Amino acid sequence: MSRRFYPWVVLMALALVWGSSFILMKKALLGLSPIQIGALRMIMAALFLLLIASDKIKLIHRKHWKYIFFNALLGTFMPVFLFAYAVQQIDSSIVAILNSFTPLNTLILGYLIFGFVFRKKQLLGLFIGFGGTIFLILRSAQLNPQDNYWYALAVIVAAIGYAFNVNILKKYLADLDATAIAVGNFLIVLIPAFIVLVFTGFFSQDIIHAPVLPALGYMAILAFIGTALAKIFFNRLVQISSPIFASSVTYLIPLVAMIWGVLDGEKIFVGQIFAAGMILFGVYLINRD
Repeated sequence: MSRRFYPWVVLMALALVWGSSFILMKKALLGLSPIQIGALRMIMAALFLLLIASDKIKLIHRKHWKYIFFNALLGTFMPVFLFAYAVQQIDSSIVAILNSFTPLNTLILGYLIFGFVFRKKQLLGLFIGFGGTIFLILRSAQLNPQDNYWYALAVIVAAIGYAFNVNILKKYLADLDATAIAVGNFLIVLIPAFIVLVFTGFFSQDIIHAPVLPALGYMAILAFIGTALAKIFFNRLVQISSPIFASSVTYLIPLVAMIWGVLDGEKIFVGQIFAAGMILFGVYLINRD
């Protein structure tokens, strides 16, 4: 596959996986609390990565660990819990849309703190995609007026964490194997996540019966595919493209969530199709030479 199209393939695959993760979290909440979901997601992902790629740890040098720690805190530990709480109170498709604040945060932080430059076409594409996202947010708010939108702040804080994470990856970890970054990331959060899980009373629950057992099944899919493997591919995407392009995956995630909604019987409107077109055109401009 040519280098030109490879980033696009990875971007689309990540959008498909992460766009489906909100539905999985919603299903898992039927048997687990938000804190349990966050902790289990990290524990399962960590154990899976250590099982298949523990040898990658030797690639991590002392200079890398500081940045992997911030990567783990801002890009994994904090957002996992924030998203779990948000999905409990807000429609999952709206949470996916709110996550689209990440590219704008990435550009601002990259320019002000990390010294990255950007092209005018990237800025134009960013705001076109952002405009489409704002339309989807307003439309979803009309369709779901009963949701508690104070929890939207949790998603926005998580999006800021993701923006720091992307810029740290590009500036300080570009020379490190993408899988090694993911293994180091989850190795750091494994013990804290396990401690959190213990204090939730998870091990005193009746785990092998409904609704906990089906929830654990959804969590396994979310952890192995939507967290562990997706983290590897996202790390690689940041390395082979720009931080802005990599973070633009969050513009595509709501489109996947919208498709899930249609498959679940929801209606789609002409305005939503137009907004989807705006988002796709914006992402195209962001990565155009």
